Amino acid sequence: MRHEATLGEGKGMNRKMIVCLLTSALLSTVPFAQAQQPKKVPKVGYLFVGLLTPKEFREALREIGYVEGQNIAIEHRAAEGKEERLPELAAELVRLKVDVIVAAAGSTAQAAKRATTTIPIVFIGGADPVAIGLVSSLARPGGNVTGVSTLSQELTGKRLELLKEAFPKISRVAVLVRTASPSAVSWLKDMEAVSRALSLRLQPLEVRGPGDLDSKLQAGIMERAEALVELPNPLFHGNRGRIAEFATKNRLPSIFHSRDFVDAGALMCYGENHALSYRRVASYIDRILKGAKPADLPVEQPTKFELVINLKMAKQIGLTIPPNVLARADKIIR
Repeated sequence: MRHEATLGEGKGMNRKMIVCLLTSALLSTVPFAQAQQPKKVPKVGYLFVGLLTPKEFREALREIGYVEGQNIAIEHRAAEGKEERLPELAAELVRLKVDVIVAAAGSTAQAAKRATTTIPIVFIGGADPVAIGLVSSLARPGGNVTGVSTLSQELTGKRLELLKEAFPKISRVAVLVRTASPSAVSWLKDMEAVSRALSLRLQPLEVRGPGDLDSKLQAGIMERAEALVELPNPLFHGNRGRIAEFATKNRLPSIFHSRDFVDAGALMCYGENHALSYRRVASYIDRILKGAKPADLPVEQPTKFELVINLKMAKQIGLTIPPNVLARADKIIR
């Protein structure tokens, strides 16, 4: 009897030991399983009017350690020149629950802000962010929006001055204007004030959309425009190749806001350094992903501007740029 009892107790102890060992093994695998779970990859929405996301954006993110497809996901939403599509595209990014929305241009940022009051928005653009209601002030944005203002309005007059200095004989300047832009009216007034001081007559070419860009440019030639400038707008930036080609074909002195125009064959540009601006945007994204609030991040403004001259193109179309203007250029393409 004692022997049987001992055997029974032994079997019971064995079962208990097995249960304990299994439980211990299961518990020991829980932290390991948790450690093996992949980290959440942050998702950034890039909303813009044009066709292609600027290469400077990805490069700026890469410089601070974010590589698309590896440790960050980017949802690109392009309106393809149709600003009326921005609200639906912004709403789509909100439904995707992105962590940050990057809005290129003032109208894009406005669409994003109307779509969400909670997802952080980082804008980059030339419109006055206070005037168009994006932020309460540059120093204290408030709300869910901050970003980089590229001072395009302040530089429109400077571009006109450089154009006149380079080509003193011009008297009529065609100005590409996007009628849908919320800033177009005030920008044009600023440019007109400068034009009077320079004894220049402005010839606004009011463009509604991509479909009438060519006809408006041709109208400028019919009205004997002697030079061409633009009021910065994503539509013009997205069609910079067409615009540069037109100016070259018609031997028009021209100046634009972005180096991208010169790279596309235009004569001159004067504006902020886009690569530096996108580095600031990338810095904002990084800080927000790490917990910073847009309301606490002051809107930044560029401190470096560059004049780029395509001397090769000038020679090709028979234009001579004075030595004093060449001496002021930050870069000359020969």
